Amino acid sequence: MLSALSHPSLANCRRLFLRNYEISINIGVHDFEKRAEQRVIVNIDLFVPLAESTPRADKLAEVVDYDFMRSTIAQRVSRGHVHLQETLCDDVAAAMLAHPKVRAVRVSTEKPDVYPDCESVGVEVIRIKEA
Repeated sequence: MLSALSHPSLANCRRLFLRNYEISINIGVHDFEKRAEQRVIVNIDLFVPLAESTPRADKLAEVVDYDFMRSTIAQRVSRGHVHLQETLCDDVAAAMLAHPKVRAVRVSTEKPDVYPDCESVGVEVIRIKEA
């Protein structure tokens, strides 16, 4: 994973992040998972070129608004049941990359209540726009 984050296209980027955003969603492939929501922890890193994220007039319109990350997750969750964490990560990553200022994204999800003998189980995806 670290090698992807040192990719040359991420040079001169600013990293925005959303840490440990806890949501309750309907996710899972098992019947018992389809009947109730589960806690999912979402983490996002956005990489935005400094040229696209260095404000000159100290105005929100000059940068990527943090609300974009939260509202994108809410939009995906509102579409209904998700079977796999992989699907959720891929969908959120694709939506993040659709933002014209975002060059790369790292999205992870964790389900902290699956197993009693570990902190969580999860998935992470890293995507970089081709130049």
